Amino acid sequence: MTYLQLFWAFFISNILGYGGGPPSIPLIQNEVVDHYKWMTVQEFGEVLAVGNALPSPIATKLAGYIGYQVAGVPGAAVALFATVAPTAIAMILLMGFINLFRSAPQVKAMTQSVRPVVTVLLGTMTYQFLMGAVEGIGWMQTGILTVASYLLLETWKVHPAFVILGAMAYGFVFIG
Repeated sequence: MTYLQLFWAFFISNILGYGGGPPSIPLIQNEVVDHYKWMTVQEFGEVLAVGNALPSPIATKLAGYIGYQVAGVPGAAVALFATVAPTAIAMILLMGFINLFRSAPQVKAMTQSVRPVVTVLLGTMTYQFLMGAVEGIGWMQTGILTVASYLLLETWKVHPAFVILGAMAYGFVFIG
């Protein structure tokens, strides 16, 4: 039953996560945290942060880690397969229609209409992570890390992986 739940959680998240990684993250979080309760919001945030520091698509990293935590190596394999299966199925079934409908105004409108929904989902997840950070390390430490991250990413254009590693080092040294 656990394998079926793993498959379903990641298959649904990735079939509905139109556009790849960022749109599927809140859907994966909903399944993993809210529906199946395999981890807490804080644990999911930590996995997401570490996963973002590593190369490759985020959805596959989340699937591999969470699947392994829930059901070992077979669980990781099931979750990974469920993550890539929607894309593989869509490519096989829809490849002939891509060029036919690519420039249709309805398809473009559909794509544009999904963006606000994804923005709200990511905003909600960000708020939950922020409140989890405040709960875990307090407003002051969260504020320091937020301002430092913003400056490093936007002003000095430091690669996000280095910002994440720096935040991890900061947490190890100053928070504990």
